[in-house]
Amino acid sequence: MARSLTKEKGVDIAVIDMPLLDTRLNKDLMGTFIADLVLQILSFVAQNERETIRQRQAEGIKAAKARGVKFGRPAKMPPANFAEIVKLWERGKLMTKTALELTGLTESTFYRRYREYKAVKKK
Repeated sequence: MARSLTKEKGVDIAVIDMPLLDTRLNKDLMGTFIADLVLQILSFVAQNERETIRQRQAEGIKAAKARGVKFGRPAKMPPANFAEIVKLWERGKLMTKTALELTGLTESTFYRRYREYKAVKKK
């Protein structure tokens, strides 16, 4: 990527604390070669480090799951009187907004818990 910027677009790269990477200086063949070589090496090291981090992260997640760690937000459960609220809602005696307020659930969670309730009820 850096090579295409410096060669094709004529962009200069200057890393303040690494004079070897300052492509504004030493525009001769040797200076350009050294800057390209250092950029390639740093790019390679960065890519390897990123892959190592991802691998370690995946291993950590796998180990945590094996220990029973739960990831994500805790599930919001419906209140004890959910069945009563659902019956009123199904009969049209409660508006959806009122049912949501009574249960303390968001609309998507309400419908999810409603589907679960219906599935258990069918059994």
